[in-house]
Amino acid sequence: MTALLATPGKTSRELRRAVLARASELGGGGGSGGGGSADGNELPAALTAYVDKVARHAYKVNDEDVAALQRAGNSDDALFETTVAAAVGAALGRLERGLAALRGEIPD
Repeated sequence: MTALLATPGKTSRELRRAVLARASELGGGGGSGGGGSADGNELPAALTAYVDKVARHAYKVNDEDVAALQRAGNSDDALFETTVAAAVGAALGRLERGLAALRGEIPD
């Protein structure tokens, strides 16, 4: 997590935390995986839609999604960092939900 959230990159640490938190919430967790807000207010609209797609239906992400974000000025490195943060966030959300089920907790 430190390598993903705390090291320098093409995207800001705050953006990566916000992406991870949003994807964690969409994946079934509480959205606090990265300590950021999960409401999407910190993300540009196009990036929010992309993060939502990666978190909910990663298999539906296609070349046109990436090309549109590139045309909007996002570098390949920035998109890679965003994609990894979204994928890890969604996975952590699902893990959190699965562990809660094993503990017998009723999901929201």
